[in-house]
Amino acid sequence: MQVLAKENIKLNQTVKSKEEAIRLAGQTLIENGYVTDDYIDKMFEREETSSTFMGNFIAIPHGTEDAKGEVLHSGISIIHIPDGVEYGEGNTAKVVFGIAGKNNEHLDILSNIAIICSEEENIERLINVKSEEELIAIFNEVN
Repeated sequence: MQVLAKENIKLNQTVKSKEEAIRLAGQTLIENGYVTDDYIDKMFEREETSSTFMGNFIAIPHGTEDAKGEVLHSGISIIHIPDGVEYGEGNTAKVVFGIAGKNNEHLDILSNIAIICSEEENIERLINVKSEEELIAIFNEVN
């Protein structure tokens, strides 16, 4: 399942807020045909329930359980924010993964992200990537 395409990656972004980061992650999924326009609202609903900040500069915003109808195809967007963005409660996110999973594929996507992010060395690599190809290569190591 190849869900990470070059056009889904936004490197060296500067965002002013967590909301802007989530909107950019969702908009990238919309632009590339993974979700409907309503998916971003579901991402914000999910964020109100509990933060999608995972620690180690990583956040994984995604839709609520009832957002499944808004997902057209499984996909990931990656927003790379080298200077970081305040993600609530004093947390800073530098890599924001927007995810959309058709059926139960979001579990596979989350699993791949978890495997990559379980090693601090990989997080450093993600934060310091210089190209989309380099980021895709990190992902392909676990697939």
